[in-house]
Amino acid sequence: MSRKVMLYIAMSLDGYIAKNDDNIEFLNIVERAGEDYGYAAFNAGVDTVIWGRRTFDKVLSFNSPEMMHADKKLYVISASRTGSDGHAVYHPDPVALVRELQTQEGKDIYCDGGAEIVAALLREKLIDRVIVSVIPHLLGSGIRLFKDGLPEQELEFKQSISFPSGLTQLWYDVKHPAQT
Repeated sequence: MSRKVMLYIAMSLDGYIAKNDDNIEFLNIVERAGEDYGYAAFNAGVDTVIWGRRTFDKVLSFNSPEMMHADKKLYVISASRTGSDGHAVYHPDPVALVRELQTQEGKDIYCDGGAEIVAALLREKLIDRVIVSVIPHLLGSGIRLFKDGLPEQELEFKQSISFPSGLTQLWYDVKHPAQT
C-alpha cells in the first residue's frame, strides 16, 4: 500500500490561504482554548511534512518549537535554498520529492502548502486526500488555495465537521483514474 499524500490546510470562505503579504491573522478568529479541530489525531497518522519555503518561514517567525514537527521528517520546497535548517531539509521539486517518498515505507505524508506546491501536486494527481478547514471570514483578495488551470479531478466526499467557532472542515478523497 502506497503512502497517501494528505493536504491539510485552512482557507477563508472565499478561498484564500493568506493575504498577498502572507498575513494569516484571519486564522486566529477560530482559536478556542482546548480545540485543535482534529489536528492531533490527523498528525498521528503522518510521519512526513512538506511545506513551501514561505510557509516554513512563517512558522519559524512564530518562534513556537512545537509547531516545527520535530518528531517527523520535514521537507521545505525551495528553488533557492539547499541543505538543511535544523531538522528541515530543503528540496527543489515537490513532485520528485513526493514520488520518491511514496516508494519508501512509512506513514502518510502531510502537505500544508503553499499554493504553488498544492498546484504542482494536483497537476500531477499526487494528492490523495483534501482536508480543508473553512474559516468564516471573507478576505476579498490574497493567495488562492486552488490556482486556475488545474486539471479537473473528481472528489469523493468523506465527511464534514462543523465547530462552534464557525469553522467547517471538509474531507474528500481524490478519485484517481484507477479508482473510477
